[in-house]
Formats: sequence, C-alpha cells, structure tokens
Amino acid sequence: MKVIVSRDRGFCAGVKAAVERAFSLDPVNTYVLGELIHNDVVLEQIAARGIVTVDEPEEIPAGATVLIRAHGVGEEIYARCHARGLNIVDCTCPFVRRTQEIVRREGREKLVVIAGTRAHPEVKGLVGCCPGEVRVVSDPDEDCAFVRDKDVVLVAQTTVSEQYFYKIAENLQKDAPKTLVIFPTICYTTVKRQQEAARIAALCDAVIVIGGTDSGNSKRLRQIAEAAGKPVFGITRAETLEYEKLKNFGRVGVIAGASTPEWLTQEVLFKMAENNAEVQETTPETAQAVEPAEAVIAPETEAPVEEVKTEEVAPATEQAEPEAPKSAMEKIMDDIDKEERYKKGQIIKVRIVSATDEGIFVSGSGKLENRIPKAELDCEEYSREEYEEKAKNGEEIEVMVVAVKPTQLSQKLVKKIKEDEAMLADIEAGKEFSVVCTGTNKGGLTAELGTYPVFVPRREIRIGYVSDLEKYKGKTLRLRLIEIRKERRKEIIASQRVVLEEEKAAREAAKAAKEESFFSSIQVGDVVEGKVERVTSFGAFVSVNGFDCLAHISDLSWTGVKEVTDVLEIGKRYQFQILKIDRDNKKVSIGYKQLQPQPWDLAAEKYAEGDIVHGRVVRIVPFGAFVEIERGIDGLVHVSQITHEWLENPTSVLTIGEEVDAKIIAFNPAEKKITLSIKALQPRPEYEPRPEHEEGQQPAGGRRERGGKKSRRTAQSYAEEDEYREWTEGGDFGASISELLKNDENK
Repeated sequence: MKVIVSRDRGFCAGVKAAVERAFSLDPVNTYVLGELIHNDVVLEQIAARGIVTVDEPEEIPAGATVLIRAHGVGEEIYARCHARGLNIVDCTCPFVRRTQEIVRREGREKLVVIAGTRAHPEVKGLVGCCPGEVRVVSDPDEDCAFVRDKDVVLVAQTTVSEQYFYKIAENLQKDAPKTLVIFPTICYTTVKRQQEAARIAALCDAVIVIGGTDSGNSKRLRQIAEAAGKPVFGITRAETLEYEKLKNFGRVGVIAGASTPEWLTQEVLFKMAENNAEVQETTPETAQAVEPAEAVIAPETEAPVEEVKTEEVAPATEQAEPEAPKSAMEKIMDDIDKEERYKKGQIIKVRIVSATDEGIFVSGSGKLENRIPKAELDCEEYSREEYEEKAKNGEEIEVMVVAVKPTQLSQKLVKKIKEDEAMLADIEAGKEFSVVCTGTNKGGLTAELGTYPVFVPRREIRIGYVSDLEKYKGKTLRLRLIEIRKERRKEIIASQRVVLEEEKAAREAAKAAKEESFFSSIQVGDVVEGKVERVTSFGAFVSVNGFDCLAHISDLSWTGVKEVTDVLEIGKRYQFQILKIDRDNKKVSIGYKQLQPQPWDLAAEKYAEGDIVHGRVVRIVPFGAFVEIERGIDGLVHVSQITHEWLENPTSVLTIGEEVDAKIIAFNPAEKKITLSIKALQPRPEYEPRPEHEEGQQPAGGRRERGGKKSRRTAQSYAEEDEYREWTEGGDFGASISELLKNDENK
C-alpha cells in the first residue's frame, strides 16, 4: 500500500496560538469557556494540566482566569465575564475576530447573513456580535425572500467551502436584495486544505481524515473526499485506525483537520508504516498528476454577478497565503512578548546588584531584579564578600530563565548547558553515547542526556522489529546520533540499531579475517591441538585456533564407540589430525584415532604362538568361526580346529556371543592374522583301526562306494580334509567375497 500524505497539516495559526496559550498559563484557578478547539486528544491534555472546561461564565469562581475559545464568543459573554471580575485570556482565532469586526461594523445598518452551521460555536459567536438584524443560512437552496429590498452583507463561517459560500451568494442575489456586499471570510487554511483534499481524493483509492468529530473543517474535508466517490474513514486518533479495512487499497490518502496536531498525524502514519505501508508527502507533481475531483458540497456556480459589490478584504486565494498567517502569528507573538519579558529556557546576561547570605540579586536591562539562590550559582563554595566585590565592579554573568511568573534564574544550568553543548558536538561528530531508558511512547523509547531529551524510534532499537517496548525501561542504551530536532527544545533522535549493526559487521569482518588466516595455515595431514567445545550424537566440535572443526564419531577410535564421551571429554585439549578441508563451505574434518596406535600394532607384544587366549565368538562362516580376543583383534578358528569330530557346519557346536578358550597355533602380525584352535585344548579321541575294505563299504579316504555304508572318519581323513579347507581369511573384517568363492570352488 502507498500512503499519500497532505503537506498542509498540523494546527492552523489560530488553533496553535490558542493551544500554546493554554499550555503556558498556570493551570491553578484557570478555566476554558466551552471547548478550546474541536479535538478530543488535545482537550484531554489540557484537562490533565488541571484546566477546567465549563459551559457558562457563572460556573467560574469570581476573579479566576478564563480562556475564550478559538471559535470566539458574542458580546454578551464578554459582559458576563467582566461582571464576575474574570481575567479574560482571549484565544479567538484572528480570522474569526476579523469576521466579528465586520459583523459589528456592518450590522448597525445592514442585514447580516452568515453562511454556516447554526449550531456551530463560531456562528453563535458571530450572531452574538451583531448589533442589528442577523440571519444564518445553512442550506444553499434555502428560501431567502427575507433579503428582498434590503441592504445585505454576507459573511462566511471560516471553515465552510468556497463553493458552498458562493452558491449561497447566488441564491441571495436571486431574491433581489437592494444591495449585496460579500465578505469572503473563509480562512485561507481552510481553502488550502480543501483544495488539497480534492487533489488527494482524486489520486487515491480511499481517504483517511484525521480530526475531531465536532470539527467543522474536518467535516468539510470528509464531504469533499466523499464527493470524489472514494471511501472515507474518519478517525480521531491512531488507536481508532482499523488497518484491516484499508489493507486492500492500493493508494490511501491522509489529510488532517486544522485542529489536529502534527504529532497525532505522525502516530497514524507510524501505525500504517508498521504494517509495511509506503508513506510519501504530496508534491506539486503528484498533486497535479490527475485532475482534481469535483470538490463541492453544493453545485459549483460562477462568481457572483457583476452587480454584487464585494468588499475589499483579503480573499481566500493563493496570493493571500504567505501574508495572512505571518501577520496573524506576529501579532499573537507580540502580545505574548508584552506579557512575558523573558521565556523559559532563554539564556540572558544580567548584572550583579548585591549579595546576601542566601544568594545574589541581579538586574537585566535595568528592568529585572531577581534573586538567584546560592544553590543555583556556578561556584564550588559561595562567598558573599566575593559577590559583593563583583557587584561593585558591575560584573555581568550569564543565567538561564528556568521559570516565568515569577521569574527564576540559574547560573549553574548555563554551565550545564555549555557542557552539554560540548558533549553534543562530539555526538554530532559521530561519537557513541549511552543513556538509560526512562520511558516509552507508541513510537519508541525516551531518555535524557544531560538537559536534552532523547528519542529512539522503535525501528532503531535493535536489528529486527521490537514488539515490547516496556522491557527496555531502566536498561542502558548505546546510541549513535541520527538527527537533532530544534523546533522547540533540542531533541536528540538516536539509534541503537546502527551501533549493533556496526559491531555485527566488525565481528563478521574479524571472523572472515580469522578464517582466512586459519585456512591458509593448515593442510590435510597436519597435526593440530584442539579443545573439545561440545558433543553431539554424530561427533565432537573442536576449537582449533578459534575455529570449529568436526571430529566425526567414526574417527575417534579404531574399535568404534557408541558415545563421543567414551573417548573425549568436554573442555579438555587433545591432538588431532586434519583429514579434510572444505574452504568453500568453511568446514574442516579432523580425526583422533589416526594418531592412536591400532590394536594390531601392539598385538606382537601381547601374543605369541602357543598362547592360550580367552575370547568371544563374533562371526560364524562356513569355514570356521571368528573369535574376538580383544577389541579390534579377531582370530580364526578353522572348522577343522573346532573339535576333533567332523563338522559339516560350525553352527552345530558354536553360537554368536559364546565365550571360548583357544590356543594360538599361527600368528602373523604383519598380515594381521591369528589362527586359533579350540580342539587343541581338548583331549584327542581314540579311533578304532580302519577295517578291511568290503563290498558296499566306504573305501579309504572316507569315500563311500555306491550303495555302501559310510565308514568312520580317521585322523588321516581329517588331515586330508584340512588340505583343501585352508584358511584364506585376512585382516579383521572376515573373508573377502573372492576368497569365499575360491574356497567354494576348492570344496
């Protein structure tokens, strides 16, 4: 999804001035007459300060301070406030005040017609300012016969659309007033935002309008978007955004009413960005990419007819845009400057006037005389005499205004600020710094660095998305500067993710260099020392010069093992031989058994012909049985050496796993052969003399005559049999296939 965001957003000049005034006043015994602006979120913040909202002046205690809302009030309300002795702080929008002045002046002799909503607070205030006859027209098609033959003045509620306004003007002209003077008192901000809303609605598949439910200008923006035939979603805050309803739209526009703070719009955009929406501001190119939709509430008409006289007031046109808000804000700021000589956070130079035991008195520009407590002076130990001397010399010092009404000053904070500025210079140069997370908001983490607030956006906390911000409270963050915002108080925007990515890149580079060095220093066959780090079912991972190599379980022992830990112990160091190097995949195979003697290498020291050994039958083959006398060393008991009796099959007298004693009758360590005899340990049976050959009996040699009976075998016949049942088994793995086949042929 692509999100198109209007450039014209945030408070308009009048709303901004009213909100700033509400936040700058001491909330004690301060009240607002009606809603200051039409935005629930801001009103909640004002109420949280302790400022109470009331509906009537009589609800306010006598002598208290009352804020007049940005929409303005009528003359009667001012009179009732004065009657109670209230201190009035007038937050009426400059554009509304201009309309009020027109109504007061023209209403003495003419009929005043107000184009707007009857129930809107601004319209009620305008009606209350008119000294004569006044009518409110809310419907462009309303019957306006009441203007016939009268001198008429037409003004507008500041938040109505131009098309709506001029449609009413045309309708009035049809009813034949004597004269009709038009004052286009629509706020320039309203016009710009309505034009922008029409452009964005034409560009997008759906539109989000952020604004209060009672806000007139926000309602107009919604109506303009709806007139373009696009789905419109009105929300008051980020929490009410239902992203599921938007995710199937290709392009979504976001516009905000004049009473919507910029930070609230940013929260909405951030929530959409969390769902992978692409956010971009409108530009002249994107705004003019298509023709704007018909941005009308009532049918658009031509300009008023020539007979209609239009008063020379600043029309709501593009040419009036730069000048109108500038002059309005300058006037507001001039008023504030008259009331407050100094601003909180301002650094000023003051002259030392006198000193007491509690602190010093200073004067600024000859108009300000204030006491600075010694705890707020930049000195290790306070000396009254020293500061009296400074006063005589007219010495000046720099101090910071830490509060107004009454004014409070601090010299110590100036030193702190300068130290922080020096620290900030290092941070701007790229130096890493640390802070402790003190809180969270929907966008990320907050902290303090000296006198500066620090903000870490959610996406800058670590590599990857952070779902739970609360777990970072109280934890130290290692940060790198992204930017410094200076709109109000310097705010540091920083990233921990950048630091972590730098460290990760450094680790990976170091690892790559280490691996390159390692692989360039080893060859197959090299003997290396390594530490067993961990074991698995298939082998052990061994650290060799910091690189993990695998010793497979089959390469741990010549005799084979079931568990790695039967041979190797975790944490111990051993000698290994490099068996295989895979540089492309960064793998090295090593062996432990290759450096250990094989069982047959020691066999000559343990065994000799004539020795009697004990073993276990491990394999039985047609020509005999293999007996394991130790792990890795098997001896063959030929079928002729199992018993003195003739055997057709060794299994008739032996079983796998059976333990037997045998005598070594032949031993060849070079060929890894041991020949054993079980029968050598058994008494030799006595045989009867072989009888004379008779017809039908088996002839000598054990052969049977056709039709005769088998004769008893003799020792000689066993000897003859042995000649062609010779053992051809080699090594410790049993006879080969070829040997077995050869043996079968010999039989």
